Amino acid sequence: MSRRVRVAVLLGGRSSEHEISLASARSVLDALDPERYETVTVEIGRDGRWELGTGDGDSSVAETLPVPTAKVPATLGEVDVVFPVLHGPFGEDGTVQGLLELAGVPYVGAGVLGSALAMDKDVFKAVMRDRGVPVTRNITIRQGGKPQNPFGFPAFVKPARLGSSVGISKVRSDEELAAAVEVAFRHDEKVLVEEFVDGIEVECGVLGNEQPEASLPGEIVSHGFSGADWYDYSAKYDEGGMDLVVPPRFERETIERVQELAVRAFVGGECEGMARVDFFVRPDGEVLLNELNTIPGFTATSVYAKLFEASGVPYPELVDRLVQLALERHERRSRLQY
Repeated sequence: MSRRVRVAVLLGGRSSEHEISLASARSVLDALDPERYETVTVEIGRDGRWELGTGDGDSSVAETLPVPTAKVPATLGEVDVVFPVLHGPFGEDGTVQGLLELAGVPYVGAGVLGSALAMDKDVFKAVMRDRGVPVTRNITIRQGGKPQNPFGFPAFVKPARLGSSVGISKVRSDEELAAAVEVAFRHDEKVLVEEFVDGIEVECGVLGNEQPEASLPGEIVSHGFSGADWYDYSAKYDEGGMDLVVPPRFERETIERVQELAVRAFVGGECEGMARVDFFVRPDGEVLLNELNTIPGFTATSVYAKLFEASGVPYPELVDRLVQLALERHERRSRLQY
């Protein structure tokens, strides 16, 4: 019998999406076939401390460490592949990916550049415009800048580098705009004011390295419970907060356009492994890119997993393919001369 592949699942993190990461990581651990994979966990607390443990939830063997000293890189260096299941800053933004590059260990998902680029919605949109990918319009306000909105109302205000709709507000007046910008600045030093797009939100998964493939897209039908009339945190994570319609109720040409732009955004954004790409589709069929997530919510019932399930890739196979893609990329890059 061949040796089991050793996988370290990296979970938690310092961001406000810590709890979402824990749920995603548990699903990944449950999906890794114990006959083929040996697992260990590395959990990052909200306070930034790192905890080593087994993959079976046995906390008795855990050891709490300050942000990574000798033992964490040593642990990561002893595994065959790392599966980062971290959302938001300090995990999905290229910081952890840089650590893994220094450790010389294969890891799932986008590299340093792709991760950092997708996390910064301001710079990401600029790159997409240069690549000819249509995106929603926005302006950027930096620390100390005055609230402004050239798009009329309603409009959206969001931190440039955060996820899960944290710190995002839909505003309908100048008074609401000023308050929303203040809220967003609590989460980031750069804030986006975006046009309101009258359209349907559609999400599409992408999987692969050099030849990425798009899933069937899914149409988001939101039922947020917090009083919001948009796809907010409640709609994303509360039970019954949204419905996913796969495939979306569009003409075939529109569905194919979403898939085409998802792959173009994935390649243009220097992504590998996986990503979920979010769009708006206007009533006339125009498709606009909203954002790209390099580590989307990853439970078996998350949108990314559901999209590939509907596309013929069940969750355990999806997790397995991502591990194999990480190993393949590491092998490919090991042949480069520096």
